Amino acid sequence: MALDPSTLAALWGAVMLSGVYHGVNPGMGWPLAVSAGLMEGRHRAMAKAIVALAFGHLLAMLAILLPFSMMTALIEWEKELRLGAGALVIAAGVYLLINRRHPRFLARVAPSRLVLWSFLAAMAHGAGLMLVPIYLGICGADLGDSGHEAARDLMGQNISSAFFVALVHTFAMTLAGGVIAIAIYFYFGLRSLSRTWFNLDVVWALSLIVVGAFGIYFALHGH
Repeated sequence: MALDPSTLAALWGAVMLSGVYHGVNPGMGWPLAVSAGLMEGRHRAMAKAIVALAFGHLLAMLAILLPFSMMTALIEWEKELRLGAGALVIAAGVYLLINRRHPRFLARVAPSRLVLWSFLAAMAHGAGLMLVPIYLGICGADLGDSGHEAARDLMGQNISSAFFVALVHTFAMTLAGGVIAIAIYFYFGLRSLSRTWFNLDVVWALSLIVVGAFGIYFALHGH
């Protein structure tokens, strides 16, 4: 299925916007980066924490996207895969909307293990699931003559796309979260968080439902 340039641009825009959205959300860890910098009294500590959070987030995105990149080689099941992915994202959003408590196991991860914490936080909050319908839309392609070689070529392309989508998304997430962390660290301080703290749990859950619904809509209408 060939995508027109405007649809493709919109999908990549969604990849970046979801990254910015994840970066702004405190639940993805930027307060930990600020805390690390203030506790050690060094700029480098905050920078290292941001990098660790980004790496963990990237691993979580790949853990979700790579299995789908292999399944999309079954091009005859593309519509069913996209419908199933959309339903899965909606289910995750409904669950988070009902159960707003943060996973307790995240509190047991030592602050020094930010890569592991970031990976688990992204997985627990369904951050990678938000990308699945967008990613499957980007991977929409015409397989042409079916066969093992064509399927293998398609899978290779989709694996590359999975890495690129995860990298672009993580870059946008890191940039957004990093800007907030730097602003808090250098200009506002941790006290400002008590006055301006924002909770995106409900918005996060609703956004998963919206993304899943759009994924199902585009799958049904051949986009």
